[in-house]
Amino acid sequence: MRAYEGKVVVITGGAHGIGRATADAFIREGAVVHIIDKQPGPWFTGDISARETLERFAESVVTESGHVDVLVNNALPLMKGINECSWDEFSYALAVGVTAPFYLTKLLAPHFAPGASVINLSSSRDRMSQPQTESYSAAKGGIAALTHAMAVSLAGKARVNSISPGWIDTTGSELAGPDALQQPVGRVGKPDDIAEMILFLCSEKAGFITGENICIDGGMTKLMIYHGENGWTYQE
Repeated sequence: MRAYEGKVVVITGGAHGIGRATADAFIREGAVVHIIDKQPGPWFTGDISARETLERFAESVVTESGHVDVLVNNALPLMKGINECSWDEFSYALAVGVTAPFYLTKLLAPHFAPGASVINLSSSRDRMSQPQTESYSAAKGGIAALTHAMAVSLAGKARVNSISPGWIDTTGSELAGPDALQQPVGRVGKPDDIAEMILFLCSEKAGFITGENICIDGGMTKLMIYHGENGWTYQE
């Protein structure tokens, strides 16, 4: 029997990238998958920054499937920096990246099946940054903190964990040279690297794990950078 035969999985931002790879992985393992995405397609289409959209989506999931075994909050927030990001854009990033995961979890929690899991997609940017990324970094830091809060509040109802991906190429390219070699594992990540961890965290094998944030970044956040070492030079 496939590992998720008959299980009901909900994924936001499931039309492409990590979300699509996760949906495909759960379908491969026998799950019924409900997707919401802004991109039109054979799924629920809508912008999760809107409360009414989330309510209609949650109602459709419950009407069609009756319960939820897995919720993956994956939809991608806007990335703009302090120089260019407006009030509305920053608010939108937080709505997609923090408010929507909170509210969708709240809507679906009464319908969680025994042993349910919630997976929130954070980012290695919850702990490190490039310039001009404030809206995205704030959203990802917020969902990382939201994860441990929900894990405590939902104790006994669902396990809640987050994953912080590093550089994940969603174009299918084979990135080589410095792009790959700057990472301790010697390559750029793929969506399947994240999807497989999600499947593990939602399984009984991970039954003692909740409230955690797991960084999957090829070791990049562990590599200390000094001028003149490990091939790195600082240029003004």
